Amino acid sequence: MKYYIGIDLGGTNVRTLLVDEKGEIYSEVKGPSQAQDGPDVVYSIITQQIRTVDYSVCGGFEGVEGIGIGVPGPVDTVNGVMIMASNLPGFANYPIAAKLKAEFNKPVFLDNDANVAGLAEAVLGAGKNYPTVYYMTVSTGIGGAFVVDKKLISGGRGHAGEIGNIIVKPGGYKQGALNPGAAEGECSGTAITRKGKALIGDQVKHAGHVFELAAEGNASAQALRAEVIDELSTLLANIAHTVDPHCFVIGGGVMKARKYFFDDLNKAFNSKIHVGMQNHIPLLEVELEDCGAIGAAMLPMTQL
Repeated sequence: MKYYIGIDLGGTNVRTLLVDEKGEIYSEVKGPSQAQDGPDVVYSIITQQIRTVDYSVCGGFEGVEGIGIGVPGPVDTVNGVMIMASNLPGFANYPIAAKLKAEFNKPVFLDNDANVAGLAEAVLGAGKNYPTVYYMTVSTGIGGAFVVDKKLISGGRGHAGEIGNIIVKPGGYKQGALNPGAAEGECSGTAITRKGKALIGDQVKHAGHVFELAAEGNASAQALRAEVIDELSTLLANIAHTVDPHCFVIGGGVMKARKYFFDDLNKAFNSKIHVGMQNHIPLLEVELEDCGAIGAAMLPMTQL
C-alpha cells in the first residue's frame, strides 16, 4: 500500500490528511489557515500540520510517497504557484510547492481545488470506470476539471477547466473579472440566489429555495428555473462538443436541489448536442463527500 499527504487549503481553513491509494483516510489535522496574516504564516501552519499527522500506519513520514495541495483559483502547475489568489492574500506566485519540497524532501504537486475534486471523482468516485471524465461543480461559483486516464489536464497556463468564464448569455450579467454573461454570473448558486431575490424578493435565501418555489407553482421561480436549465445545458453542450467526455460528474451545493431540475437538465443537454452524441454522455452525481483533500492526495498518486 502507498500513502500520500493531501492538503486542502482555503481562505478560512486548511486540512491535512494522510490517505492511501484507495482514498482511505488514516489521520487528519485541521485548523484556521489565518490567510489574512500572509503566506509565510499560512505556510508555517501547513508545515506544522504535516509534522502533526500520525504516520504510524506507514512506518513514519518516510513512508509517504508525495504531497498534493488543492487551492482556490488558477494554478501554474509547472512551477507550483497560484496565478491568482483572491482568497489567499499574497499567495500569487508564492513558491509554496518548492518550499515544501525543499523542507520535506518529497515530491509536491499543486492544483486548483475544483481540479483535485474532479480528480478524486475520476479516480475513486462516480467516474472511476470511465476513461475520460469531465467534472463540474455548481456552487458559490462554477468550476470544472477534465481528467483523462486518471490524470488532470491543466493546460498551458493552468486554466483548463475554468468554465465559469464561458459565456452562456451574451451581453448578460458582468461579475468581477469574468465575461458579461459568463456561466458563473448567470447560473452559479450565487447567481441563482441573486436573480431569485430580484424576481421574487428577499424570501429567497439560497438557490435551492428557487427550485422549491418553482415546484410549488411560483411563476417567477418557474421562469428562473427554465432559464438556469437552459444556461447550464448550454454550458454542458459547449464542453461536450469540445472534449466529448465519456461522462460528466456534477457536484456542488446547487446539486442538493437536483430532484427539482436534474432530469430536465439532462433532456435539455441532449437536445443541444449532435445526434451521434445524444444519450451517450451520462450526467452523473458525485459519490464522494470529502473530495478536496483526498483529491489533493491523488495528485502525487497519479503523477508520480
